[in-house]
Amino acid sequence: MLPPAPRLQAELRALGVEVSLEQAGRAMKAEIGFYRGHLWMGRDAAGLAELRRRCAEVLREALELELDLGTIEAALLALRALRAAGVKLVAASNWDVSLHEQLDRTGLTPLLDGALSSAEVGAPKPDPEIFTRALALAGARPDEALHVGDDLEADVGGALAAGLEPVLIDRDGSLTPPPGVRRIASLAELPALCA
Repeated sequence: MLPPAPRLQAELRALGVEVSLEQAGRAMKAEIGFYRGHLWMGRDAAGLAELRRRCAEVLREALELELDLGTIEAALLALRALRAAGVKLVAASNWDVSLHEQLDRTGLTPLLDGALSSAEVGAPKPDPEIFTRALALAGARPDEALHVGDDLEADVGGALAAGLEPVLIDRDGSLTPPPGVRRIASLAELPALCA
């Protein structure tokens, strides 16, 4: 599992937001400091929710970013189009057990047939186990599925090892996928690939 700063950097990149490792490190230090000084707030469900909200605010302020909700909106539109076409959708992410909360918060849960975090499965991508479990949720064989992601090793390499066709999201055109791997710049292009 990645340490906090690279992990934050990777998660923001997945949302289309680029920060330096130094920015991510400073932000994580600020958030961890706030959390440690206020962890007493998490004594019940309401307090935990407030603590998480305030930690997120500290993180956002430390990053000095206004996160672009356009990326989330594009994801929603693409997923709605795929659902309307009858495509089964499962999220498989290198994430902790809060993945389901994050999907709920962004409004993506109703558009999915399931979701798995690497923490739940006990195996991060590129381990084939998370792909196998995602296929089971979708009720699909590897040759009937695509895996879409933005990491060459975890997503492309993992999908290939599990027998799935990978599709690389390369938002800025800086990645070089292996021969034969399709590349898209955003999820908005995905419905056309599945048509």
